[in-house]
Amino acid sequence: MRFDVLTIFPESLVGFFSSGVLAQAQARGLLEIHLHDLRDFTDDPHRTVDDRPYGGGAGMVMKAEPFVRAIEAIKGEAQLDLFTVLLSSQGRLFRQEDAIRFAGLPGLLLLCGRYEGVDERVTAFVDEEVSIGDYVLTGGELASAAVVEATARMCPGVVGKFESVETDSFYKKRRLGPPQYTRPPVFRDLAVPEVLLSGDHSKIAAFREARAWEKTARNRPDLMGLDLDRENPDG
Repeated sequence: MRFDVLTIFPESLVGFFSSGVLAQAQARGLLEIHLHDLRDFTDDPHRTVDDRPYGGGAGMVMKAEPFVRAIEAIKGEAQLDLFTVLLSSQGRLFRQEDAIRFAGLPGLLLLCGRYEGVDERVTAFVDEEVSIGDYVLTGGELASAAVVEATARMCPGVVGKFESVETDSFYKKRRLGPPQYTRPPVFRDLAVPEVLLSGDHSKIAAFREARAWEKTARNRPDLMGLDLDRENPDG
C-alpha cells in the first residue's frame, strides 16, 4: 500500500516513519510512504501557503491553491487515484473500522493543515475530512502518523502475527482489548489471575472477553451506549 503525506514540515515525520514496524514493512516492500513539502507547490518567491481570513479574525488560513496543485501532481506521479483525506479538527472521527477500510485501498493521500485551518474550498477536492479526537493539535502531522500506523497495521504481512491484531481494542467489536499480563507471576504482591496460568484455553478466552467488557464499561462507557459525564467522570 502507498501512503503520501502532504505537510509544511515533512522533516517532522521522517524519524517516526523510519523506525519500528513501519520501517520494517517498507524494507520488505509491503508499504511505501512518501513525504511531500506543501511549499513545493506554491507559485511565489516566498513560497506562501497561508493568508489572512476573509471576514476577519485571528490567525492565518492555509490557501487552497497549493493543496489542489499538490493533490493533482501527487496523484499524477503515483499514477493512482489516491484516496484523499484532509486531517482536520472539524472532520468526522477516525475509528478502527476506517483503518480497516483504508487498508483495502491502493493508496492514501493525507493532507496536514496548520494555523487556523484550511480554506474550505479544499474539501471539494478530497474524499473525506477526518479528525483523530475531540481536541485540537497545532497541525495535522501527528494525526497523519496515527492514521498511517493504524491503517498499515491492517495491511497483510505488516504485523508479524495477525492474531495479535484481532485482539486489539476496537477490532471488529466496539470494545477495548482485554488486560494483558507477562512474567513474573507475582509483582509486589500483585498476582496474575490464576485462570491465565491454567492452560485451559476456553476458560482463558471467556475470562479475557469478560474483562474486556468490564474495562470498556469502566474506561469507555460511551462505546456501550452508556451515559458518560465528561465534566464529572466520577459522578
